[in-house]
Amino acid sequence: MSKRDLLTEVWRRPAGIRALTEVNNVYVGRYFIATAFTFFIFAGILALLIRLQLAVPDNDLLDPVAYNQIFTMHGTAMMFLVAVPIMEGFAVYLLPQMLGARDLPFPRLSAFGYWCYVLGGILLFSSFLFGAAPLDGWFMYPPLSLSQFSPGVNADFWLLGITFVEISALTAAVEIIVGVMKTRAPHMRLQDMPIFGWYMLVTALMIIFAFPPLLVGDAMLEGERAFGFPFFDAARGGDPVMWQHLFWIFGHPEVYIIFLPAAGIVSTILPVMVGRPLVAHNLFILSAVSTGFISFGLWVHHMFTVGIPHLSLNFFSAASMAVAIPSGIQVFGWIATLWGTRPKMTTPLLFILGFLFIFSFGGLTGVMVASVPFDWQVHDTQFVVAHFHYVLVGGMIFPVFAALYYWMPLHSGRMMSERVGKWVFWLKFIGFNLTFGPLHFAGLLGMPRRVYLHPEELGLGPINFVSTIGAFMMGVAALLFIIDLIRHHRHGPIAGSNPWNAGSLEWAGTTPMAPSGSTSLPPVQCRYPLWEDRSLNDRVQAGEFYMAIPATGGRETMRTGSISGEPEQVIVLPGPTWIPLAAAISVAFMIVGGLLYEGWMILVGGVVTLSLLVRWSWSTDYRHPEEIVNVGMNTRLPTYGSAPDSHAWWGLATALLADLAAYGGLLFCYFYMWTVAPEWPPEGIEATGERLPVAIAAAILILGSVIVQGSVIALRRGHAWIAKLAMPLAALAGLAWIGLELGVALDAWPEPQAHNYPTMAWAVLAYNMLHVLVAVLMALVVTLRLWLGLVTPERSIMIDNTALFWHTTLAFALVGVGVVHFYPLMLQGG
Repeated sequence: MSKRDLLTEVWRRPAGIRALTEVNNVYVGRYFIATAFTFFIFAGILALLIRLQLAVPDNDLLDPVAYNQIFTMHGTAMMFLVAVPIMEGFAVYLLPQMLGARDLPFPRLSAFGYWCYVLGGILLFSSFLFGAAPLDGWFMYPPLSLSQFSPGVNADFWLLGITFVEISALTAAVEIIVGVMKTRAPHMRLQDMPIFGWYMLVTALMIIFAFPPLLVGDAMLEGERAFGFPFFDAARGGDPVMWQHLFWIFGHPEVYIIFLPAAGIVSTILPVMVGRPLVAHNLFILSAVSTGFISFGLWVHHMFTVGIPHLSLNFFSAASMAVAIPSGIQVFGWIATLWGTRPKMTTPLLFILGFLFIFSFGGLTGVMVASVPFDWQVHDTQFVVAHFHYVLVGGMIFPVFAALYYWMPLHSGRMMSERVGKWVFWLKFIGFNLTFGPLHFAGLLGMPRRVYLHPEELGLGPINFVSTIGAFMMGVAALLFIIDLIRHHRHGPIAGSNPWNAGSLEWAGTTPMAPSGSTSLPPVQCRYPLWEDRSLNDRVQAGEFYMAIPATGGRETMRTGSISGEPEQVIVLPGPTWIPLAAAISVAFMIVGGLLYEGWMILVGGVVTLSLLVRWSWSTDYRHPEEIVNVGMNTRLPTYGSAPDSHAWWGLATALLADLAAYGGLLFCYFYMWTVAPEWPPEGIEATGERLPVAIAAAILILGSVIVQGSVIALRRGHAWIAKLAMPLAALAGLAWIGLELGVALDAWPEPQAHNYPTMAWAVLAYNMLHVLVAVLMALVVTLRLWLGLVTPERSIMIDNTALFWHTTLAFALVGVGVVHFYPLMLQGG
């Protein structure tokens, strides 16, 4: 059996219904892209209904409720179900091959994220079947989204479905970060990584910090709707503006979470189209990083009209203008890359040029709305609708179509039609500008957004009619694309190897792309390896380099140094399994239980999910008969790793960054209320508790963390029996802390429904209790594995990760204790 045949057998996809168990990035990435494109079609149909309603004055095609449902679901689908998932799909699909790896480091996590995404999307769209589609806008502002103004389950569909989708985004972000940092090609230094990898690394880090605050906000809003917790109810001390802060702390970085991957696509394809490296490569990296940082200082850009002090508005206005600088650097870098070349006007290049024009125009109007006085005039008008469509649709959809045409041979082995592709481009480009260009004028003439009709006397009929014609032109373009997509699988020209003469490693393999990637993993020390060595493709397929033969006999990839790219470990990867799908279904069962207010469904789903996660963690430890294996090129590597080099440690550390962002969002709300709420806490309501029991509880939790760390040290020194006896004591310490804290809170605090002040204190305490419960469970699982001999000094990653989680939980809990117990007393001089 040849090396290629051996790899094919190891990476073979199961047949029949068991195909749903596949976790390989090639298939999961395709699923992400195909599903996101399907939701894009649904969102486009909703957009056409919106434009039909607004095509003529005083139209009665849709009633106000139906219109609100349609525009809410259109915005929700585009922002949550299309824009971010399709970019994550491209990353999951392409990054391993671009980086010279066989797969991402946590294939089951990718699969779990996909199933969460598709189930969350189905849950959202199923609301139409029950006549309960969300209708409060894709931003779900309180108080309109509170139960007294939005009864029924419409808003609950949105909150619970979006929570599911956000979980998917976070799992993909963890996978991308660890994949980029720890599974690059042998010797590929960080500075030699493909530009798309840099953009996706920055994007994934932004997701880690931007999405968790919205998750916290979702939980708060659902808690208020379901249980009456007054987070946003002004009558009971809450503040609806707090939701806007949480939402836009996520929402404005998301604009760049969408844009940066698109910019990465452009920066990858454009050099290939012109046959030269990207000009100012390092400046592109710095611009991407700068955009990521600055974007977190812009969220009040969307809140200029809510009554924020003018000094604060000046800061956020300046930040909103400053973000144009790194974006402008990239635009000029693309122009410089084009300068002096004679590119062939292929379909991917046309879409890139269309992107440059549309995004640049959207950037100009972005600087306009960053000016506070101008924003006061056009806020919530069609001008803003036009602006963000130029930025988001022009900045995302056009690069996505360029990517689909460019990388389609990796999927099908065939080229799509250039003739049809040009029709698709021009229909979409002209239709887009006809749709949204006139809306700038409609907004300046005073037409508000989110209204279902416009009176004839306003004279806005011609503008809206032209806009509707443009929307249907874009619909025709999408239909043509779908026809060509289906047709080309049988009739498209055979692509052959590297049909675009690209320089990056995803083309160093067969077309269509094999699940295992290339036959061997080449050492890489430049940015365009296929241009540097024209024979590299043949040598890779001949198996001249690393891992041409599975060293362990199963699926595997190589772990390399985070900066240097030096080979460190053979990561043994899991094969097809039902666990990700089953876990996603059990979480969906919990969410549907929350939607129906059925406690038994939440309980059953929670128990099943917990059992599956324990089973998942239990099956991560692979033991090969040989501790050190031959990976070719006179190199032998271990099949295990330990903290802090292990990819598993990196995965947990990255997830804890998201956890920190969520906790930061919760504490932001707590201190925000101290800042803006009058008489907070109100007279007669306290949420502090006795200090001595609280201090004793904190000391016990600190002792538990010390015990865990002592167990790690004892195990490393060969004293496993100490760890076996000590870890249960740490679990008892965690349970004791929960009991003491709960007792103090129940004795001292009023019920959380009474006022926002005790509600916030209970929320901080509940967050910490949940973490301590997870830490206790981890300690018990490690104890069992220690007694079974599955955790040893050589294979200690599970206890290392348990220690990392314990110490993080301790830090969170101590901050929480200080915030809810001691901070109020300090302000009172107690």
